[in-house]
Order: sequence, then C-alpha cells, then structure tokens
Amino acid sequence: MIKTLFVKLNVENKTAVITIENPPVNALSAQIMEELDQTMDVVRENSNIQTVIITGGGDKAFVAGADIKQFTDMTPDVGYDLVKIGHQIFNKIENFEVPVIAAIEGFTLGAGCELAMACDIRIAGEKALFGQPEVNLGIIPGYGGTQRLPRLVGAGKAKELIFTGDNIEASEAYRIGLVDILVPAGEALSRAHILSAKIQKKGPLAIKAAKKAITKGLDLPMDDALELEAVQFKSLCSTEDQKEGARAFLAKEKPQFQGK
Repeated sequence: MIKTLFVKLNVENKTAVITIENPPVNALSAQIMEELDQTMDVVRENSNIQTVIITGGGDKAFVAGADIKQFTDMTPDVGYDLVKIGHQIFNKIENFEVPVIAAIEGFTLGAGCELAMACDIRIAGEKALFGQPEVNLGIIPGYGGTQRLPRLVGAGKAKELIFTGDNIEASEAYRIGLVDILVPAGEALSRAHILSAKIQKKGPLAIKAAKKAITKGLDLPMDDALELEAVQFKSLCSTEDQKEGARAFLAKEKPQFQGK
C-alpha cells in the first residue's frame, strides 16, 4: 500500500472509495495527480474490488480545479507535458476495468469537472456547481474537457460553456446530461454507495464487458462497435456466471455470481 498525503483510499464491501483531500477546495496539484494515478494502480491490483467511488473531502468542493500556481511561469513545452500527464491519468479512470462513480458536492470546476467526466456515472448534490472556466485564465480545458464535454452534452452546449467560462448549477448540469443522478445536498456519497451495492449484485464479468463495449465503442464506427459488442458477448458465453444467471432465472432464484 502506498502512502499518500492528499488522496485517501478506503476499501469497503468490494468498493474502493477514493477521497481527494486538499482544503479548502481540493485543487489538483501535480502531487495530487501523481497520488491519484498511484491510487488507481493500487485499486487495480485488488481483484476483489468491483466498483470505485471518487469524491472530494468536505462539502465545499468535489475538486474546484487545478492548482493555478503551476500556471504562472508555464512554457509551451511544460504546458504540453502537463496536459499529457492529465490525459494519461484521466484516461486510466475512463478505461478502468470496473465502474467508476463520481460522488459530487460543491464546486466542480475546470480539472474537477474533467475528472468527473472521466468517471462512468456522476451523482451530484443539488448545491454542486459545474463549469470549465479556463478561458478566464487565457487557456482552454486541458484534461479532456474539450472532448468529453461535447460527447456528454452535445457540441453546441459544450462550446457555450467553454467559450463563456460560465458555471452552471447542478440542476442545469442534470438537465443537459452532465450529471446522471441528482440528489439532495450532502447525499451524493451515500447514493453512490447504494448504486455500488446494486451493481455488485450483477455479474461482475458482465459489468466489465459492458463497460468495455460502451467506452471503446463510442469512438468506433457503428459496424466496428457492434463487432466489439459481439466479441464481448462471446467472451461471457463460456463463463460460470453466465450459466448461473440462466439457471437462476429459470429457477426464479437470485443468481450467486462468482466472477468466473
């Protein structure tokens, strides 16, 4: 187990809860990004984990953005390297083998919004605030925001949010599809645990295959995406879980999946 200062890992009931704790607003410094990367690697090594929750410490912010101090003397080469590191870490989250849920309260801005978008499902308290305000600093979103935001909300709405740098309330983020589940303030983490528990009752191999088919398929032409789906379906047909699922359904019982 690695020792981290700002990224905390707690494993409970086959769920890894990753909490970013950098008061007052959990800004993502270079060190925190490295700790997040290392923590995801630790989680991957634990074969018992079936779901991951990423959240922010306290109720003021999920993550209110990157650490702006690192931008003051940034050269083009340093800037390029910075965003490439961000891409690598957030891609790791997006392509993680098991579902990753963002439990969001408070400010979710800039890199924080980009982190949330790298997760599979976003659950937000109703007082959360979302935005990509990078143009106010003379830059653009650099951790995937220009690509993931239009895929979630459409190109026009993404351009509006990025061009203006405006923040939006959680209710609007829910309306446009940036947030998947909207809950009363303070309940995002508890709802994430409820969702995690529900997912864990399903076939774990099927969940992994479904995530891969959806995530990878979004960037493929339809024929190639359907072939990916067929390959993932095929991979499940010889598993014990598939046989158990069919048996339990016919017997009108709850399946006992073993991940085999």
